[in-house]
Amino acid sequence: MTSTRTVVRRAALAATAVTAALVLSACAGGDHSDTASGAHPSPSPSADATAGATAGAHNAQDVSFAQGMIPHHRQAVEMAALAADRASSARVKDLATRVEKAQAPEIRTMSGWLKAWGEDVPSAAPAADDTDGMDHSGGHGGDTGMAGMMDRKDMDRLAKSSGKAFDSMFLTMMVEHHEGAVEMAEAEKAKGKYAPATALADDVISAQTAEIEEMNKLLGKNEG
Repeated sequence: MTSTRTVVRRAALAATAVTAALVLSACAGGDHSDTASGAHPSPSPSADATAGATAGAHNAQDVSFAQGMIPHHRQAVEMAALAADRASSARVKDLATRVEKAQAPEIRTMSGWLKAWGEDVPSAAPAADDTDGMDHSGGHGGDTGMAGMMDRKDMDRLAKSSGKAFDSMFLTMMVEHHEGAVEMAEAEKAKGKYAPATALADDVISAQTAEIEEMNKLLGKNEG
């Protein structure tokens, strides 16, 4: 079943790339943005909180959130880093820069929490393998805590692309990736106990929801 979903999603990515290329060609040289997100918000005080702030209880959901979001953010940063010399659209490059600047500090913050709690910090951010049983359709990773993660083949395809093809593939993949992050953050807000973690989750929801809207506009999708 995982193989079937992967084939279906790749077909959808390819179809989106064809239609999005025309839209992106009109935006490629643009220096402006008509989206609500503007510049990505600077990390909030919650994102800058140090691991030394161990006062205040945390629970299993807080640990799961940090351990899942760290590799999730790392993959987003990996994707964003590819845009510098592969993207053709100035707006795509700007978005990628904002993603990288926002999420790298959050990785450090969450790693600090885990160390202070005596929990394992994920050592790497491998893309999900096709055979790992994860459901990538619609950006849902079930109970894995890795909703929206790309598999290795998707990452390889992105790395090998360039120009308008890269732009459309990057945006399509990053929308799914962001949707997964928002899903994980909503779970933290609902079940988490550690105030800095729930505050960071709120930041993720606000920033990445705005970026999803921005990316859908670049892809030529009208959200009403």
